[in-house]
Amino acid sequence: MQRMTALFSAALLSLGLAATQAQAEQDDAAANNAEQPQATAPAQDFSDQQLQQFADASQEIAVISQEYTQQLQAAEDKQAQQDVRKEANDEMVKAVQNSGLEVDTFNAIGQAIQQDPELMQRVQEMAKASAASDGQNS
Repeated sequence: MQRMTALFSAALLSLGLAATQAQAEQDDAAANNAEQPQATAPAQDFSDQQLQQFADASQEIAVISQEYTQQLQAAEDKQAQQDVRKEANDEMVKAVQNSGLEVDTFNAIGQAIQQDPELMQRVQEMAKASAASDGQNS
């Protein structure tokens, strides 16, 4: 369970950093004027389906994060690092969208589980069950 939490946190952190960078670039002016209601979204606002989609996307993001971390470490200069980060961010956004969630919803769930240990445990159980069923299907 400890390892699962570490992997989950790494995936969230990876997406959070990448999404924050992309969000800052896209919404610089809007962010100053708009409130971020998803930051305080209560756990009960998320359906089981959304939580499962979050768990599935998080697992994909963990894989993407591992792949791009190696590329980032091999990047020779700041421009190359920025290019790797952008590509990783794009792949993570695709993973979230392919799961059926909007990026904002994914980020809101991520923030909610950081504030709610019970919700985090539910999502971890969903991720574990999903990984187990994927292993049986392979």
